[in-house]
Amino acid sequence: MDFDYFRTNDNNSANNNRHNLLASGWRPFQRDFDWGYFQQLIFNDTQELTQKSINLVSFYADALARKDFAWWANILNLASDYTRGEFQKFWNFITPDALTPDYRYKDVLSTETPIVQFVNRNSIPIDYVLNLLQEITVLRVLRLLERPDIITQYYSERDFYFPVEKFVSWERLDVINTVYAYWAKHDIWLQIDPYDRGRRQYTLMSKNLAPLINKATYDLAVMLSGYQSRVGKVHNQFPIRTFSQEIQYFTDSVQQAILNQNQLAVVVHGEPGTGKTAWTQSVAKEILVPLGYVIFILDHDAITNFVPPSYLERICIIINEADNLAQDRASEVAQYNNKTEHILALLDGTLYQSVIDESGVQIKQRLVVLMTCNTTERLDPAMLRKGRVDLMCEFTQRFV
Repeated sequence: MDFDYFRTNDNNSANNNRHNLLASGWRPFQRDFDWGYFQQLIFNDTQELTQKSINLVSFYADALARKDFAWWANILNLASDYTRGEFQKFWNFITPDALTPDYRYKDVLSTETPIVQFVNRNSIPIDYVLNLLQEITVLRVLRLLERPDIITQYYSERDFYFPVEKFVSWERLDVINTVYAYWAKHDIWLQIDPYDRGRRQYTLMSKNLAPLINKATYDLAVMLSGYQSRVGKVHNQFPIRTFSQEIQYFTDSVQQAILNQNQLAVVVHGEPGTGKTAWTQSVAKEILVPLGYVIFILDHDAITNFVPPSYLERICIIINEADNLAQDRASEVAQYNNKTEHILALLDGTLYQSVIDESGVQIKQRLVVLMTCNTTERLDPAMLRKGRVDLMCEFTQRFV
């Protein structure tokens, strides 16, 4: 086997990639001397600085004092790759490294892009839609941040930077190795890792991503319902003012509870055609969206596997036909599924607050659950007890 062949190919590939970086606008990063950093070395690492300085002087003295070569050859030797390499090591020691992310940041949000969908007939694409929501959130945050202060990339033992004044979009940025970007105003880092076939992973890191995430997810809604699952915006066909006066009074109570409570569960019930589903959409559009809530509309299959995303601070869950989901566990039908337990855990908070991470994001979450049903008689009694469902209303008038 000819190992030189593979070595030559590797070198050619590295040279081609370096050429591609330079051709696409990347520039070699030059390490600048920083007096403040140098003073820190003098005071905090005096012994190492002294030793490296003596080693460098000794190396140059040996290079100039070679007896087997002419004096002019020894001077030329100072410009050789080997000699310059020794000086570069010393220069790298006395100058600060290129900025890199602080991986101790507690807020991290990551996504692969573009998202690949895997769907089969036995399950709804809940993971795909939630991943799509996360991708949309990350890309929207990047649009809000606009141009970063620095963009760097390390490749082939060299640091490169991309002039920010030439930056157009992240999609058009040539990414061969890991790319870092930093926004000093927001103290946010972006890490981009390349994958095969043009796919990438974007990772945002910061001490506090919540304000930007709240802006990025404004007016977003997710529908998880079989093959109709999608991410978009809430649409309400009927404004709240078109409902009866009694329903409007009840809506006022719901709105006040939303403002006062971190967690709220509302059940509206009545015969089909009384406007229950239309009312939940109107509440979502006119009350919850302006307050920064992300709306999730879940069907029977989705509710079984749904866990509120931890990076969202305000979440509204709409469950239609809840009487077919949270059925009385004493009935024979309810014993064949665990949907009742899942909804009870969701209302109690045990589903997503039993174990929290160090940042405690889940504790800060505000959750509103709006449920509709034709009758409360089939609902599990435990669901209607005080502390789980806060407000109830019966819709009696036909809604047109």
